[in-house]
Amino acid sequence: MSYLKFEKALMTNLQESIKKEVLQTSRSGAYASSTVVDCNTRKYHGLLVVPIPSIDNENHVLLSSLDASVIQHGAEFNLGLHFYRGGAVSPNGHKYIRSFEFDKVPTWIYRVGGVILRKEVIFETYNERVLIRYTIDEAHSPVTLRLRPYLAFRRADELTHENYQAKRDYKEVENGIKTSMYDNYPELYMQTSRKNEFVFSPNWYKGLEYYKEAERGYECVEDLYVPGYFDINMKKGEEVIFAASLSRTRPSSLKKLFNDEVADRIPRDNFYHSLVNAALQLHYRQGDERYILAGIPWFKVRARDTFISLPGLTLATDDDEYFASCMKTATKALNEFMTGKPLSVSIYEIEQPDVMLWAIWCIQQYAKKWGIEKCNKEYGKLVVNMIKYIEANKHINLQLMSNGLLHIEGRDMPMTWMNSVAGGKPVVPRTGYVVEFNALWYNALKFGAEIATQQKDKAFAEHLEASAEQAKKSFQETFITPAGYLFDYREDGIEDWNVRPNQIFAVALDHSPLETAQQKTVLDFCTRELLTPKGLRTLSPKSGGYNPNYVGAQTRRDFAYHSGTAWPWLGGFYMEACLKVYKRTRLSFVQRQMVGFEDEMMYHATGTISELFDGNPPFSGRGAMAFSMNVAEILRTMKLIDKYNY
Repeated sequence: MSYLKFEKALMTNLQESIKKEVLQTSRSGAYASSTVVDCNTRKYHGLLVVPIPSIDNENHVLLSSLDASVIQHGAEFNLGLHFYRGGAVSPNGHKYIRSFEFDKVPTWIYRVGGVILRKEVIFETYNERVLIRYTIDEAHSPVTLRLRPYLAFRRADELTHENYQAKRDYKEVENGIKTSMYDNYPELYMQTSRKNEFVFSPNWYKGLEYYKEAERGYECVEDLYVPGYFDINMKKGEEVIFAASLSRTRPSSLKKLFNDEVADRIPRDNFYHSLVNAALQLHYRQGDERYILAGIPWFKVRARDTFISLPGLTLATDDDEYFASCMKTATKALNEFMTGKPLSVSIYEIEQPDVMLWAIWCIQQYAKKWGIEKCNKEYGKLVVNMIKYIEANKHINLQLMSNGLLHIEGRDMPMTWMNSVAGGKPVVPRTGYVVEFNALWYNALKFGAEIATQQKDKAFAEHLEASAEQAKKSFQETFITPAGYLFDYREDGIEDWNVRPNQIFAVALDHSPLETAQQKTVLDFCTRELLTPKGLRTLSPKSGGYNPNYVGAQTRRDFAYHSGTAWPWLGGFYMEACLKVYKRTRLSFVQRQMVGFEDEMMYHATGTISELFDGNPPFSGRGAMAFSMNVAEILRTMKLIDKYNY
């Protein structure tokens, strides 16, 4: 039995099956996504969702869905499924599903009377093309397969409605058609590997509803345009491949193309391999540049997320080549930022004050795998340049104070990863001395001293060691509360006494500014007040303003985003801290914690990890379908566990 498999009983239970999403991506940022019952529940869902640079820098839904019908003896059985305004469900195609599994590719088995139909969907790795293979596994007589495409031609974060600007014309191409609903959009090619008959029957299907959008307080109803349908005559043992793309396809090549793509995939046959696939889904390329997407479907390439995610998504999976490629791109961005040049690469938020600190941490993880000597050769100059840049107070959003600690101004604009905004102001106005910034700074100084020693720069190494000692003393004086946990931030007499997870970095990092006893106290506070099966809460339930459920309208969710929700990536650092402080005595505990993440393989976006989770039971997954830092830290934790096991 496959690792990710759902049988008929669950598939026909819409209340449960509709919550489970399926995601496939290409390296260009395009993707295909829906649910395991092939019913779109987000405006971001679609079979062909692609970036269109000629319009903007956003993804666009071209082909929203493709309904298949089996026609036998004159009777049509529609296998599609859509929700309509008011909760109506039509045409109830889920009742024909016998099973769904996601091994190399998502696969559905349908049974309609004596016909057994297998459907497999794959998104090309390096092309903006979705391929769907239909196979008649069983049939007592010939059947006709009817494919009805639903077109949107809109931005993924918008909705469309019937309008007179939409064009209905199309042109025939080999085994299919090409069409574009609007002048500024590229042509959509829809072709099949076998001869078909396209019947032009234009119609708008009105009032389709996406309950996930309603859940998030957004407009949730749209109309989709269906230009007609493709009929393909088939019999037992035959297959047909449907291709939707932005370029013409040779129908005779589709079978080989599909099989080659399948052969190149890693099976999702266990937890680890599912996470490796989840990591690959977040790879992104533009020309010669390589990136990590912060998440899917609405995140772009963000600098902070890149450096936090890279070690887990690449080094932990032995994908060192991609680490090097991404670091080459990121190094270009960092150097351009430090020299005041416009960025020539597509990395956002490089100006955030903790980005360089996380970049140094990221490089430190490379040193732990390949040794300080090799690390110095590859990235030593960059590490030294970043430390000197910060020390010289050249960073526009970061200031090194006379006490050796870093200071930021975050009252008017969010400057940390807790970046939600309401009414134009940060919901969590973290300002002044911020706890993880200064933990990262101490760690950077100590690691920088190791690099300087490798470079035989004794004077600079001694300078960094002295700076680290000053920072350590000031850190303890500034952040340790009388109770033993750490202030989240302090600024001109303002002290944030709330118990927040950012203090865990002062324990988890290789070089901690805390003494061993202090580390244990901080870790124990995080365990008692913040730990959930899905990571650390962003705020203790004992603190004022605790809001653990990320639901409702945008403003309500903004206030909950960092006020009690749980984040798996924070859990990764928590587990690293446990192993660091308590060694093997906490190994079984950490392994048990991983079970909470393995459960997620079967929920929400199957085979990957959601953006965040409610802070209270049942700890429901929320936000984006996939989030790079979460996937990365779980993979990195698995690597840490392996080191303790062997």
